[in-house]
Amino acid sequence: MKKISLAFSLAALLSASVLPAQARDTKLLLPLDSAKDMKDKEGILDGSVKFYFATQSHPAVLEKISTDVTNQKTNAVGKSDEEACKWVYLSALVQLHKKARELGGNAVVNIVSYYKKNEMASATEFECHAGATMAGVALKGDIVKIADR
Repeated sequence: MKKISLAFSLAALLSASVLPAQARDTKLLLPLDSAKDMKDKEGILDGSVKFYFATQSHPAVLEKISTDVTNQKTNAVGKSDEEACKWVYLSALVQLHKKARELGGNAVVNIVSYYKKNEMASATEFECHAGATMAGVALKGDIVKIADR
């Protein structure tokens, strides 16, 4: 009888360990300028590529080059959700900047948050998702050449 009880306890323990874990996925909407005082590690954001979110007004588009999506993640361990989101947002802007320069663009317009392919258009905020160990920001925008002001 003791063997049956032990076997049953072991089976219960094993079945409980295969239940799906509920990972934290906290959605945050943060101001676009929340990372304005932060510097990207490589110094890439030098102002040569301008960013315009959602319906923000921008100079005339001379040429649309491409639409690009960046989906960045960062380590959130030991950081507040807001701090991790600021870093990953900055990383997303760096990736859009690199792609624009690579393709000959000088701006990225119509930028929207694109987390899990769900568009969230805002001229004032970006969407970030933070978990226990990772934070993520996805952005989609049109790489263009704009007229100089």
